Amino acid sequence: MKVVLINGSPHRKGNTFIALSEVAGALEKEGVQTEIIQLGIKAVQGCIACNKCAELGHCVFQDTLYNQVREALQEADGIVVGSPVYYAGPNGALCALLDRVFYSCSELLAYKAGASVAVCRRGGASATFDRLNKYFTILNMPVVSSQYWNSVHGMRPGEATEDAEGLQTMRMLGRNMAWLLKGVKREERPEPELRVMTNFIR
Repeated sequence: MKVVLINGSPHRKGNTFIALSEVAGALEKEGVQTEIIQLGIKAVQGCIACNKCAELGHCVFQDTLYNQVREALQEADGIVVGSPVYYAGPNGALCALLDRVFYSCSELLAYKAGASVAVCRRGGASATFDRLNKYFTILNMPVVSSQYWNSVHGMRPGEATEDAEGLQTMRMLGRNMAWLLKGVKREERPEPELRVMTNFIR
């Protein structure tokens, strides 16, 4: 079993990395392999709604970050997305990536376990947490919870290590995800209905 963790912070070893590392450590202790993918500081292309992915089977933009995530998802049983809080929401570059990944890689994500992690100075964590969870809930993905909303506090580099409750929440998240993965057989999926799509334009 394997879980991919996306560090949606531009800081490679910042507080979001600390939070995700705590989740990864708990997963590894339960025998689940992990891989942390770093968003980085380069500009991230957003979705342009060209729908070429339906024809190509992948996003028309073949940047390294997108390809790295797509390749990792092929072997993954679950995904954890972590983000710092910017104006009570996730990092915009992270959302640009996730919009493309979740739209063009739906077959690689459906029915896999998903969880989000928000890291903030003081507020906005629950709004960020809510925004990120919406990616999972549109693709039939079981959303993994913890003993509290998945958030850690810290502003200056390394401050997240002082949030004892937040780090405990991360460890519990990792254990809960491992428990879910061990109990779910990926080949036993619910029988899908023929998709119905409506809009409200008359």
